[in-house]
Amino acid sequence: MLAVSFDTERAELERYIPEEFELRAPEVQVALNQLTEINWLGGGHYNLVSVSAPVRFNGKKDHIDAAYSLVTWENRTDPILTGREQTGVPKIFADIEDLHISRPNYATSVSYEGNTFLTMTFEAGSPLAGKDLEQAKLQFKSLESIGWRYIPKVGAPGADLSQFILFPQEMEVEKACAGKGTLTWTELSVMQNPRQHHIIKALGSLPVKKVIRSVLAEGEIILHGAGARVLI
Repeated sequence: MLAVSFDTERAELERYIPEEFELRAPEVQVALNQLTEINWLGGGHYNLVSVSAPVRFNGKKDHIDAAYSLVTWENRTDPILTGREQTGVPKIFADIEDLHISRPNYATSVSYEGNTFLTMTFEAGSPLAGKDLEQAKLQFKSLESIGWRYIPKVGAPGADLSQFILFPQEMEVEKACAGKGTLTWTELSVMQNPRQHHIIKALGSLPVKKVIRSVLAEGEIILHGAGARVLI
């Protein structure tokens, strides 16, 4: 996992947060997950890039702090369909490069039909150890996210189904290092990316006031799909 988090303007970010949520901090996390040896894919692999913000859901019954998923790009059909239909994670397709490594430098790019719209870079520092490593393990121990499972009506406005879904997951970190991370968004035209260009433009327009955290971590991600539930 390569995760880069930055502070942005609260009012700008709140435009993309549903009214059912309270934005806990004007913070955006962009994370690449390069996943291999996946048991439910017969040992297969895929990459994803997720963009999320920390929120609090205040419902009639549930009061949950988690990451609200703004968008998730993946490069394989199976996880897109299962995650989107079952847990409401807003998954869409993109080509996502494996990390290019020339230590201490790492880089990846995300593209659609040959048009790159996001580049992530990372310059690694010293490996984390002792209390710093334990803090990183604690930070990623819970990766609970909230998705919005929204199925529109056919031939009419509104939704046939609109639910917020809590999807519990975690990462058991084996090693990690902090460093300097950068995000570069490239706006695409309608012709270059007909269905996603507005998403890319919105994210690229969020001001980066300060990069607050850049971490490269290795370990095992555990998805608790059976624990997913509708928030009330």
